[in-house]
Order: sequence, then C-alpha cells, then structure tokens
Amino acid sequence: MTRTTPPRPLDVEALFPDVAAYRGTTTRLHPRPGSPDASASSVGGPMLWPADEPWPVCTEAHGRGRGRRPADIHLERKVLADAWAREPLPGPTEEERRLVEELRREHRVTDAGGTDPLPLVALAQIYRRDVPGLPAGPDGCDLLQVFWCPFDAHGPNGYDMALHLRWRRSAEVGEVLAAPPRPKVVGSPGYVPEPCVLHPEQVVTYPFAGLLPEDLRDRIEAWEEALEEEAEEREDADEDEPAGYQYDLSIPPGWRVGGFASWHTTDPYPMDCPACATPMDLLLTVDSSEWDGGSESWKPLEEADLPAHRSATPTKVIVGRAGELNVFTCPADPRHPHRWSIQ
Repeated sequence: MTRTTPPRPLDVEALFPDVAAYRGTTTRLHPRPGSPDASASSVGGPMLWPADEPWPVCTEAHGRGRGRRPADIHLERKVLADAWAREPLPGPTEEERRLVEELRREHRVTDAGGTDPLPLVALAQIYRRDVPGLPAGPDGCDLLQVFWCPFDAHGPNGYDMALHLRWRRSAEVGEVLAAPPRPKVVGSPGYVPEPCVLHPEQVVTYPFAGLLPEDLRDRIEAWEEALEEEAEEREDADEDEPAGYQYDLSIPPGWRVGGFASWHTTDPYPMDCPACATPMDLLLTVDSSEWDGGSESWKPLEEADLPAHRSATPTKVIVGRAGELNVFTCPADPRHPHRWSIQ
C-alpha cells in the first residue's frame, strides 16, 4: 500500500525564499508490519545472507548473560496488540496480563562468557532498486545490511550501542542462510524489531535550523516566536498548535534514507570521516516513532484516521530514550568507517 506524505501546512520557501538554496530530498521508508522475505527491503526481516559466510557477532567484553528472550518479546507484543484490537471491550484479560508478566521476566544464560561471540540482531536491509537516494556501496554493491548488538554496553563509557553495516552485491549471493543465529537474551526489547515491509516515498526536506546561515536562522526563530505569542494570546481557542520549521516544515520523522540529520538533542557538531576527514553524508535514520505529538502533520494520508498511540511505532525499535539514530557515511569512499549520533 502506498504511503503519501500530506502537503506541508505552510510553504516554507514562500515564507523564506532563501531556504530554497538548501532544499534537499529524503526517502521516508514507511516501515509497516508484514512478512518480508530475503529478497525484499525490510526492517526486522530475513537477510539475504550467504549460507557459507559467518554471521556478524559482538566480541566486546560486556555482560550478555541476563536479559529477555526475543521470542518472549515478540509474543508479548502480539498478545497486547490482539487484546487492544478486540471489540467491543479492548484491553487484556486477567489471563493475558499474567502471561504478559511472565513474558517480561528476565532470564539468565549461565554459560555466557563476557567475550563469547554474541550474534548481532538483524535490524534492516535496503536494496538500491527499492529506495531512491540510497548511495552506491563500494565496488558496485547494491544492498545495505544493518545489524546491532542487543546490549548498551560498548564504548569508553560502557553504555553505547554497537552498530555494524555490511554492503554486498545481491546478485552474487547463492544459497541463503536459512536459520541465522540469534542471541538467547537481549538487554532491551527496543533492540528487537518487528518484521516490517517498506513503502519508500521521496519527499522534500530542508536542513536543521541550526545549520542554516545565521541571518536566515534568526528570521525563522523570530517568526516561530511570533507564532507562539499569537497562540498564547488565543489559548482558550480550540485551535491546533502553529506549524514550526523544525517539526512541520524541514525534516520528516521516522525511518528514512538520505537528506539531513536532526540535531534537536545535542545541537550540531562536526561529522567528518575518521579516515579522510571528508564531511560525511546522512545514510540512514532509525527512528523510535514514525510521528508523535510534535510531528503529526507528517502522518500519511492513508493513515490519517489511525490512532497515533497504536500506529506510530510499527517497528517497535527504541533508540536511546525514544530518540533517533542517524548513521553517516563517507561520500569519498563508502568503505571508510561509518559514524552515528543519537538525537
């Protein structure tokens, strides 16, 4: 099913003609629950992974012997989804509540050593044929595969995520690995995606306001402040919040490829290639929500009547504190190490 982004509530280029010089495009992936196979672009679906190639693992020293079982996480979500969709009285029964409580219990893996190979979770795979804007990989690779470790236990502070990207030429894959290894337990349910098919849609986007020239940024901020003052003066009126540059006119929420990164949590900082110092491009955004209260103007036309609290999180992925993960790649050489930020 096609997903169509509504027209923006205001024409930002009519309001600020200077911003037209910075116009770009991004591809909203619109992941939605489904049953993808290895030949399809997907979130949480089966990977086109060669049967004779080792599955990526984490060998960093960190705890990996206590957590929730992935199968329990999937079942809990199904039980609750079915319960809340039930008519005429939605909501879990007492029996379902007891089952959910049991499914949320943590388990121990007694034989898990601190550096034992831990299978990474398959997060997404994206074919260039499916997604406009996905850059070419090294040596003509046409398939991007993304994995992560299901524990926040990496880096110098011991609380970072670990991300793994793999490019490949899909036509060269022969026999596909039928049963990939999976972690016995995970540190957080947000690391376990639900299988989703993609509905790519290319839309116009503009840079984060903090990266625009100072004069243009100041004019946008003054305009937003004036709108907020007007809204406060009519606070008793039954009107929607005024449209703003950040949440309605510039960067779409949700999973997407290319375009501009949002820096709403940390403010912008340089994202240069660690190998050659070239300024990096945004490759992929992994978002905890496809829209929320501050960005519902981006809700697809086909889903305008769906309740936001039940439809905005199709992948069930949670990044950090319900934020978004921006993954950057080197435009000079995609073989160079990637970088990422959480917003």
